[in-house]
Amino acid sequence: MKKVVVALVAVLLISALAGCGVKVSHENSKGSYNDKLVIGLDDSFPPMGFRDENGEVVGFDIDLAKEVGKRIGLAVEFKPVDWDGILLSLNNRDIDLIWNGLTITNERKEKIGFSKAYLKNRQIIVVTKDSNIAGKNDLKGKIVGVQMGSSSDEALSKDSALVNELKGTKKYSNNTEALMDLKIDRVNAVVVDEVVARYYMTKKPGVYKILEDNFGEEEYGVGYRKNDTELGEKIDKALEEIKKDGTMDKVYKKWFGEK
Repeated sequence: MKKVVVALVAVLLISALAGCGVKVSHENSKGSYNDKLVIGLDDSFPPMGFRDENGEVVGFDIDLAKEVGKRIGLAVEFKPVDWDGILLSLNNRDIDLIWNGLTITNERKEKIGFSKAYLKNRQIIVVTKDSNIAGKNDLKGKIVGVQMGSSSDEALSKDSALVNELKGTKKYSNNTEALMDLKIDRVNAVVVDEVVARYYMTKKPGVYKILEDNFGEEEYGVGYRKNDTELGEKIDKALEEIKKDGTMDKVYKKWFGEK
């Protein structure tokens, strides 16, 4: 009898709160998020997500996330987060999604869920236009820059034989800082996502060049908490629709030009 009374009181309390306009969590019915998705990102990661001259967050992933949000009926909010701790921010519910050129890896799959891949990328080596570095072998005795906690950082560290031959690695909070230091010779090369490098090079023509050697191909996906599988399915469905109806091609052309 006591259990029945407690359950009845709980039901009445929830009803009263709802009637008074107090927001009741929808966690049981729709996952650990509410009517708005808070998307975590590195806001210095052009062209995936970055701030324009007016301070607004823009980019390829931003446009894509807004379109998906519209199709699944949820507002989106973009929240800059320290990339090195972004998985923790997601699982601590500071954000609801990671949507910012997030590489799908087995290590990350152990901690979070992923949408299906929506874009391919490579980890490439960028040097200055007049550099005599022609390939990986020429990096021996040199200083290489990477973004801390990024896929570039991980890709470089996996090549332990090369890392042991380097003079050192310099880690940055974002790729923009790394490429700026490369320009003024504070580092000799930068390992970076190809999508970032190619966009950055259109803004700084004649400054950099990309080497043929690279650290492998990868795929980008949207990261979500493992218990938010229903949300993941909705995102997959929306992304598939966006690919089929030509919206993906339009967004791609806006940020990367023709394929």
